[in-house]
Parts: sequence; C-alpha cells; structure tokens
Amino acid sequence: MRPLLREHPVVALIAILVTGLIIWGFWPKPILVDVLPARYAPLTITIEEEGRTRVIDRYVIAAPVNGVTCRQQLNVGDSVTQGQVLLGITPLESQGLDPRSRAQAEARLASAESALRAAQEQARASAATAQLAILERNRLQPLADKGLISREIIDKAYTAVQTTSAAKRSADFTVEVAEYDREAARTMLQYSASGQDESLNTAENTNQERVLVRSPINGKILKIARQCEGPVVTGEPLLEIGDPTALEIEVDVLSADAVRIAPGMKVTFDRWGGEQPLTGVVRIIEPTGSTKISALGVEEQRVLIISDFTSPNALWQRLGDGYRVEASFIIWQQQEVLQIPTSSLFRYHNGWAAFVMQDGYARRREIIIGQRNGLMAQVLKGIEAGEKVINHPSDEVDDGVRVTPR
Repeated sequence: MRPLLREHPVVALIAILVTGLIIWGFWPKPILVDVLPARYAPLTITIEEEGRTRVIDRYVIAAPVNGVTCRQQLNVGDSVTQGQVLLGITPLESQGLDPRSRAQAEARLASAESALRAAQEQARASAATAQLAILERNRLQPLADKGLISREIIDKAYTAVQTTSAAKRSADFTVEVAEYDREAARTMLQYSASGQDESLNTAENTNQERVLVRSPINGKILKIARQCEGPVVTGEPLLEIGDPTALEIEVDVLSADAVRIAPGMKVTFDRWGGEQPLTGVVRIIEPTGSTKISALGVEEQRVLIISDFTSPNALWQRLGDGYRVEASFIIWQQQEVLQIPTSSLFRYHNGWAAFVMQDGYARRREIIIGQRNGLMAQVLKGIEAGEKVINHPSDEVDDGVRVTPR
C-alpha cells in the first residue's frame, strides 16, 4: 500500500474517496419524521351538520269560503298587526252562457211556462169536476134520507166527492211544482253573466257580501301564494304569516347520530354570516325519521333536531326564515385532556399503538385511548405529557428504527 501511495498518490486518494463515498451511501440513515408532543389541551367531541332557521309559529292563511280574491296589495316582508284586514273574498259570479246555452235556457223557460199553464188548466178542470161531484152528492142525499134510492148510489156519490177532491189537490200541487220550475229556469237565464242587464249588475255588485280575512298575529308576510285576483276554493292557501324575531333551528342528522344527542345539549352555530359563533340548546328530537338519498346515491335515515338560540337576540336578529347555518352538537367536552393527533395512531394487537421518538429511535407504545374527534384523540394510558409522538408514520418506521425530526 505504501509503495502504491508513493508511486501513484493520486490514484490511491481517488480509490480511498470512492470507497468512503460508497460506505457513506450505504450507511443506514435516520428516517425523517414529523413529531408532535403529547400535551394537555381542551378537547371537544361534536357532531356537525348543516341546518336552517325557521319561524317557530307559522300561520297559513287559507280561504274560508269559495269566492274570488282581490288583488294582493301586500308584499313579502311587510309588517302586519293582529286583526288587520289582509284581503277580501267576494262571492263567485254566475257562470256565463254561450249563445247555444242561452237559447237552451230560454227554451227551458218557455217550456216551464207552458207546463205551468197546462197545470193550471188541469187544476181548473179538477176543481170543476170536484164541484160537480159535491152538487151531485147534495142532490142525492135527501132522496137517500127518504129511502127513494139505494144505499149503493149514495155511496158512489160520496166516493166520487173524495176522488175528485184528491184529484183537485194533486192538480194544485202540480201547479206549484210548475211554478218552481219556471222560476228556476227564469233565474238561470236572468243571473247568467251574459244575460244580466246593467241595472242588475250595478244593483247586485254594490250589495255583494265580502268576506274579510284578517291577520291572527303581529308579524310579517313570509309567503304570498296568490298575487293576482282570481277564484279560490275553501282551504286554499293564500298567505303565510309569522314572527321572524322568534326563530328555531332545524338540523337534519343521521339517525345513528341522533341517538347520541339529548335534549338540553349545547349547540354552536358557525358560518351563518356573523362575526362570532352563536350558541343554542337542543329542544326536541323528533321521534320519527325519514329516508333520504345522499349525494353518493346511498339511502340514509335522517332525523330532525330542533334547537333554540341561547345567544342574545341582538346577535342573531339579522337572520330570517330559512337561513343556512352550520350546527355543531357538543357530545363531550373537557378542558384539560392529554391528547395526540389521531393521524399518529394505528392498529396493533386488537388495540391502538403509536410511535414515540426516544434518543433518536422510534419506540412502539401500546396505548389506551378515550374520546376522539377527527383530529385529536384522548390518551388514557401509554404516553406521558411532553413525549414526542411521530405523526403520520410511514411503512419505513418500525420499533427501534433511527429517526430524526423533519
């Protein structure tokens, strides 16, 4: 070696350098890792879902009778007072008749008048027959008293009086029916829209009854179902009125999450448009769920959770009916909790474990965890406060492997 160094010093140095580089290249290097200390900090477990506000007491104003509503003079957002007249409903106008229907109505009226005249003539004939039967009975009665005629003849005379009297009464009833039919046909023709004269229109339109619809509460108009004048039927919605200063929040959650929520639980509302979150409390968990299809096409059972605001009214008065909020239901909360990132955990022997960096080496620790959210997990046993936990350990990290902080 020494002769080589004396004879070829440059070659020898190059060989030594290359050998050193090879050894340095294959020498095991510490694995770069991200480390975070286990520390005590507040930990909150929440269920987050999107919700919306709604007016607590919503009144749907429906048409109390069939008729025609006037044109709406109110707009959405207008304030109303209790007892204020909102709109009026007038009776429906008579149906208009086309020329053919009008001709038929006129023919029905003429037929009814003819039937009335025929019934009157028949009544007069029946009256005359009944009068004749009475006269015949009165003539035969003295003869029957003297025994000059048989009993059979006088019985027939009495029977004829009863029969003709009944026929007269039937004819009188027929006249009354014919009079009613004539009045019905006349009314059909008279009160049709195409057959009304100006005097009838002005007289009756002036005296038309008008049903007034009033507001049941002090509030604002939330919705107008019908803006223009037109016919309505009983029960048809016309307006919706409510008090926007009295709001509640409805949140649609999974049924598996709903069983973890209880009345009286605290709620925070974020991303509603204000500068600071709002607070609330759960009031009602509806006992029935509904099936909905998620954005991924999966059927889900959803349950409505109704909450009330506990923040001062002045903070959320800018909210209205149907505004969007992000609700966070606080399932569990504690101020001083030893915690590590959930991204540092992995499964080991049917439990949980994490790598801790000690003296430049990774050490596997079996741990027991408690509560956890999407970012942090509570440590009950296995790691002490201040120990450095390897976050997002790669497949290269194993127990006893040299590591160095990134």
